Amino acid sequence: MRSLAVIAALIVAALFSGCGLLPDSKDETIGWSANKLYAEAKSALTDGSYTKAIKYFEKLESRYPYGRYAQQAQIEIAYAYWKDLEPASAIAACDRFIKLHPNHPNVDYVYYLRGLINFNEDLGLLGAISNQDMTERDPKGARESFDAFKELVTRFPDSKYTPDALLRMRYLVDALAQLELHVARYYMKRGAYLAAANRAQYAVINYRDTPSTEEALFIMVKAYDSLGLNDLRDDAERVMRKNYPDSDYYRRGLERKVPWWKLW
Repeated sequence: MRSLAVIAALIVAALFSGCGLLPDSKDETIGWSANKLYAEAKSALTDGSYTKAIKYFEKLESRYPYGRYAQQAQIEIAYAYWKDLEPASAIAACDRFIKLHPNHPNVDYVYYLRGLINFNEDLGLLGAISNQDMTERDPKGARESFDAFKELVTRFPDSKYTPDALLRMRYLVDALAQLELHVARYYMKRGAYLAAANRAQYAVINYRDTPSTEEALFIMVKAYDSLGLNDLRDDAERVMRKNYPDSDYYRRGLERKVPWWKLW
């Protein structure tokens, strides 16, 4: 009985020691040159095998840390993480590259990629079902995307990525303004008129010359009127009538027609 207990104890110890009884898996990349590692990683990336591509790029950087292949691998890793739906790891890879190589010829692309990662952040299941608009989401990603594009445009005005970044920045500004209005409308429906006026005023001040300005001014007029703040109401209405004399909001109010099938 004692011998059986000893054998059992040895087996348990072996199992908990980390699979020491199993043979180690062979690393197929041993002996590969930097050129072969990079070629295989790029091939995996093209085929959509992002996890495999990341593994190869990491091996390339660790084995050949000096030279153009290692630097290019750092960029490719960021892209692969993004395509593999790991935005946090992708952004960390971008930040690392920018810190290590601030004067690299392709650092403008890394800023652009950083903006794209937050711009195209996954909506998740409910977003896919409801066709959720960016304006109804947490603005953190949109603001970080805007900041990345802004840095690209400021530092590299002649970059080939700058024209597209400018277009995306305009969209982000409109989206952030719409987000403020989305919240302001909610407060109006709840009767929180002061909160509604404050969110609308924030949109007017911080997101000027966007399509949202017209509605934001009208919300301010309605909210101040509901609060009995006649001077503020008259000021907001004066600005609105000067800039939007034929505004449709005077006729239809804040109600918007939404398709019956859009549940959210």
